[in-house]
Amino acid sequence: MLTTIFFDVDDTLLDFKKAELVALSSTLKELGFTPTEEMLERYHVINRSQWELLERGELTREQVLRRRFTLLFEEYDLPCDVEKVKGLYEHLLGVGHYFIPGAPELLETLHKQYDLYLMTNGTASIQRRRLDSAGILPYFKDVFISHEIGFNKPDPRYFEHCFSSIDGFEKEKAVIIGDSPSSDIRGGNLVGLRTCWFNPSHSACPPLAKPDFEVDSLYALPTLLVGL
Repeated sequence: MLTTIFFDVDDTLLDFKKAELVALSSTLKELGFTPTEEMLERYHVINRSQWELLERGELTREQVLRRRFTLLFEEYDLPCDVEKVKGLYEHLLGVGHYFIPGAPELLETLHKQYDLYLMTNGTASIQRRRLDSAGILPYFKDVFISHEIGFNKPDPRYFEHCFSSIDGFEKEKAVIIGDSPSSDIRGGNLVGLRTCWFNPSHSACPPLAKPDFEVDSLYALPTLLVGL
């Protein structure tokens, strides 16, 4: 019987892509540049690729947080004070929050039935401000932020740290729900944790990630979880 649910944060419960777009657009305007849809989309692609390099251990977090802006500004032949851009963007990113449809209702339902935990590879100061702004922390027993732990999903050491922090944890009674095949699903696979892929875009799953379950809407989760 399922007792424990680990939730990813970004693009699972909170709409990170929207928050990213708003923060970057405001940052560019503050610096005197005109953000275009193409530029904002390119940043999203570049940023995602840098975080994937982090997940594979090919970049450090600090390299990711700077390199994404260096690459973007070089591509558009714009002058870039990396520290200034980084500071503005991170401040604006932590200011507000946007929910994935159904997230507040889902948490209100599930926290009465299961022990809920958050797992995130995000930067600690930004994630804690966003989670506080969203008002969802009371639903969770604990928050596991890779920046604070020292290992990132999908590293098994990250997951083992989380497991060891929960009294009486039973892995066979747990599941992780997340949108990222490379960090959430692959990470769960590596440590023998059941996985549920949140895939609203109906993307093809990479071969190295093997979700046990898949949903395209948070509204589908309560019924699915009853059977686990």
